[in-house]
Amino acid sequence: MASGPTRSICATLALLAMSPSMSSAEDGRTSLFKVITVKDEIVIGLSSAELASIGGSDASAVAHALAQKGDLTVWQYNVHRGPNGELQMAPTAKIGLLSHASLRVEPYGTTYTVTPHP
Repeated sequence: MASGPTRSICATLALLAMSPSMSSAEDGRTSLFKVITVKDEIVIGLSSAELASIGGSDASAVAHALAQKGDLTVWQYNVHRGPNGELQMAPTAKIGLLSHASLRVEPYGTTYTVTPHP
């Protein structure tokens, strides 16, 4: 059973997930999310298959999966120059996320092309 603070965090994340600004690759296969902690922010990307495996396609599903499992392995994304010189969001490292009470997950919007991860 979830504690009071955990329910509060999940409710906050559910509200954040209702934002329509989630960014996807042109083919619709990679969705980006910003993970915010008290120390820093990172952008992660999840494929449609990864989102299906956690049971949803929004920030709330990512936050819920992290809270339930305690950790997730994801790809971190950053801005890089593509082969043609254009800026794009590309995977830079496979990282582990640990659940924490001061964690927030938001949809991440970008005007750059999103490169799918391996």
